[in-house]
Amino acid sequence: MNKILGNKKAYFVFVFPAFVIYFVMAFIPIIISGYYSTLEWNGIGEKVFVGIENFLELLKNDAFLSSVKNSFILAAASVIGQLIPAMFFAIVLSRNIKGEGVYRTIYFIPVLLSTVVIGQLFLKIYNADYGALNALLQKLGLEGQDWLGNTKLVLAASFFPIIWQYIGYHMLILYTGIKGVPAEIYEAAQIDGANEKQMAFMITMPLIKSTIKVSMTFAVIGSLKLFDLIWVLTKGGPLHASEVPSTLMYTTIFTRMEYGSGSAIAVFIVLECLLFYFLIEKFFKVDNLTY
Repeated sequence: MNKILGNKKAYFVFVFPAFVIYFVMAFIPIIISGYYSTLEWNGIGEKVFVGIENFLELLKNDAFLSSVKNSFILAAASVIGQLIPAMFFAIVLSRNIKGEGVYRTIYFIPVLLSTVVIGQLFLKIYNADYGALNALLQKLGLEGQDWLGNTKLVLAASFFPIIWQYIGYHMLILYTGIKGVPAEIYEAAQIDGANEKQMAFMITMPLIKSTIKVSMTFAVIGSLKLFDLIWVLTKGGPLHASEVPSTLMYTTIFTRMEYGSGSAIAVFIVLECLLFYFLIEKFFKVDNLTY
């Protein structure tokens, strides 16, 4: 076994097939999208090279600018609405409470559900005529709302199920990181008189910073490229109030048949995700130096 692990040719044999698959499935589509983004093309007719004109047009497109703003709001909401509750649940469950495995499974169940199923479920919950949410409000003497038809409410209504679905996902990641912290550290802290809050902020969180970085990266990048749940709930409407770049890209390419503009949005999403990835990496490196 040691001989195999020390053989660089063995590394190549195992890594190369995965690299080829990754290159074909990821890099080639990105390169093709980059090429299409320089064209004016409807997918059928003649391709006309326009350079960066498609990108310049996006900067003048109010729907695109609105979608970018919404994606930033969702990214911030995901960090706050997913990571904070996930961290709380992970810390509580890691303290060897009774029924720890049961609670861990219950919190993770939404992650296992199909996004389309969750979207259909919340369509029923939000329905203005017979939805469970309006029925509950009316029982409390409050007025029901058109949650997915009101431009002021639709963004929060669309984002809530997205945030709710992945709390358990981040909880499990953080829980695994916390379980990797040696129990002797907590025992020593308790002997010194530290309470649960102090141990959480002064011991647990500093020691699992790498795990927190992973969760934050998944939360932010996942928000920036989100498509399915928004599409099921609103398709980006009404009046682009819940539009995100991926839904706008879909309608631009497959509804308006503007392959150049749609590909420009796809390239923007890739660059946006890379930018935030490096910003998160930079933030945690600076934080570690400060710490």
